[in-house]
Amino acid sequence: MIAALSGCSKQGGATTDTTEPANETTNESDVTATPEATDTAESTETPAAEDLSGTITITGSTSVEKPLTAMIDEFTALNPDVTINYTGTGSSAGISDTLAGANDIGASSRSLKPEEEVDGLKEVTFAHDGIAVAVNPANPITDISTEDLAKIYSGQITNWKEVGGNDADIIVVSREGASGTRSAFEELIKLEDAGGLVEDATVVEGNGNVQTAVAGNENAIGYVSFSFIDQTVKGLNVNGVEGTEENAKSGEYPLSRPFLFIYMEDKATPTIQAFLDFALSDEGQGFVEEHGGIRVD
Repeated sequence: MIAALSGCSKQGGATTDTTEPANETTNESDVTATPEATDTAESTETPAAEDLSGTITITGSTSVEKPLTAMIDEFTALNPDVTINYTGTGSSAGISDTLAGANDIGASSRSLKPEEEVDGLKEVTFAHDGIAVAVNPANPITDISTEDLAKIYSGQITNWKEVGGNDADIIVVSREGASGTRSAFEELIKLEDAGGLVEDATVVEGNGNVQTAVAGNENAIGYVSFSFIDQTVKGLNVNGVEGTEENAKSGEYPLSRPFLFIYMEDKATPTIQAFLDFALSDEGQGFVEEHGGIRVD
C-alpha cells in the first residue's frame, strides 16, 4: 500500500535482496504480446497439507516484500521440503524474468502493460495497496490532484493558498528512502518527472511517525496507509475520489495499485500452485492485512 508494519512470526526458507531499481518502468520486455485473460483472485481456505517438495524462485517487486516474506516463512514451515527463494529486483525485472523463464513466479506492484501480456502468462492479484494523503484536521482543503501533489513534493508549490488553503508555508513530510510506501507514492504521482523530492522535506520512518508529524503541525502534509487515518489526521480525496478500500480495489482511487503474482501456466507445478493457493487463503490474506495491505476478499 502500500507500506508494512511488522515482520513475521515464524522462520522459513526465504532469502531476500531488496535492492530496488531507481526506475522500475524502464526495464521492460520487448515481447510482442497477445493479451491473455487473467485469473480472478478469491480468498480461499488454507489448503490441506500435502507432500510438497522442491524449490520456487520468486523475483520482482520490493514493495510486496513484507507480506510475501511472511507468507514464505509460514508456507515453508508447514512444508519443510519446500524452499522458496525471493529476490527483490523491482516489478519490471520480475515480469521480464517470468517472460524469459528465469523465475517460477514474478512479483509485481503494478498492472501488466499490454506488451507484457503474452499467451500462457497467468496473473493472480493477491493484495491491493492504497495510500492516503494526510493533512491536519485544521487544514480547510478536502481534495487535491496528483499533479498538485507532485508539485508540492518537488517544491514547486510551497504555500497552501496555491491549492485553495490558508496563506501558510507547506511542511512536506515524507518517508525514509527504503520505504516501499514512499516508492509507490512517488511512482503514482510521477514525482521523478516533477524533479524529485524537495530537499527540505521532513523525512521520518514509519507510518506512525508520519501520522504524528502531521497531527502536530497544522500546515503539514504526509502519506500513510489507509489504516492510519483517524481523528488526529484528515485524509484528502485525490482527483475527487475518496480513499477507501473499495475505491482502491476497483482502481478508481489514483493512489492505489494491485500486488500481483505472475507465472507461466506450463511451469505451474503442484508446489507452485499450492503456494499461490496459500497466498489467497485466509491465513495468507491475514499476512497481507498484518502488513498494511488490503485483502482481495
